[in-house]
Amino acid sequence: MTKEWMKTILSAALASTAMTGGAMADIKIGVLVPDSGPAGIFGPSTRNAATMAAAEINAAGGINGEPIELVFADVGVPPAEAAQSALRLWKGEGVEAFVGMHDSAVREALVGRFKGEVPYVYTPVYEGKACSTGLYVTGETPSQQLEPVIPFLMEAENVSKWYLIGNDYNWPRDTNALAKDYIAAAGGEVVGEEYLPFTVAEFDSSLQKIRESGADGVLVTLVGGASVGFNIAFAGFGLDAQAIRLGTLIEENTLAGIGAENANRLYSSSGYFASIASDAAQEFASNYTETFGADAAPLNSLGQSAYDGLQLLATLANKAGSLEVPAIEAIAEGTTFTSPRGTGTLTGRHVAQTIYVANGTGGSFAIEAAFENVPSSENCE
Repeated sequence: MTKEWMKTILSAALASTAMTGGAMADIKIGVLVPDSGPAGIFGPSTRNAATMAAAEINAAGGINGEPIELVFADVGVPPAEAAQSALRLWKGEGVEAFVGMHDSAVREALVGRFKGEVPYVYTPVYEGKACSTGLYVTGETPSQQLEPVIPFLMEAENVSKWYLIGNDYNWPRDTNALAKDYIAAAGGEVVGEEYLPFTVAEFDSSLQKIRESGADGVLVTLVGGASVGFNIAFAGFGLDAQAIRLGTLIEENTLAGIGAENANRLYSSSGYFASIASDAAQEFASNYTETFGADAAPLNSLGQSAYDGLQLLATLANKAGSLEVPAIEAIAEGTTFTSPRGTGTLTGRHVAQTIYVANGTGGSFAIEAAFENVPSSENCE
């Protein structure tokens, strides 16, 4: 990393009035981050990744020749409160576009508030089929994470019997509805399925069911602390000898919470891991560490997704010559952009992208397979 790069990064960070109260930039972009609540652990890495993206965008000429300024807001709050915060940025502070890394309930509240009048890029893993005017999605959907991955793991690990376990809301249920089809198509069967409340803290009953089912594969769609607790208990029961685990929301933070001793035969499917070996990914990781320090919030797919969201927004606005929604709508389909994940193509408001399978055995993710240009079947054709 050059000293010039460092200066650019630091200048972008100082430009944010949300953090410094400094001079206004020409174009304000709202970045909606969960600084509080269950997803608050992802707030710091999301802010860092967004700051890096802004620096790169400004170094390349900004949006239509004007520099951008990031204005952050905490949306790790109830949806109505998050929508009010976004409205205040939009109407009160002159924010011209938004990038959001938060849950689906907040997204729906924001869509209702924005009504297609302001560009809004949504970045995390989610259930698919968000198709509102002015909304563009960079995050992975269940079909992308599972359709190529399930048959790969079934062959590689000789898996045929799956148990599905997740939290009780739309993302796990929608994920598992598709997973059942992919499992059947690969010659396997589902031998158990259950959904647990977010408050669950004890897993003995579920683990006994998994043991008795004879499952040799477990698809985990538990979130945050529930995922950590389940996977620790899973290993404690000795079930890692019976079954592999595949998670679609197990990233570096969650893996660290699970611990190396509990991660044997634990797989994850994602569009990004910090261990991706490509030149772009390694340069991004190196720049991140040198900019924010070795003790900074670890890189992970959710935090990194904010970088992709800003890069897509800038690409769309520069291609359209405007941040007005009608202009972006006219050119959005087929737009491509590059990121540490590789090349992404906007198709039906969603991004066709490379999907990686990583093995967390030993406490760090090792990439075992990559599937290029995977489209989403939950897009908005």
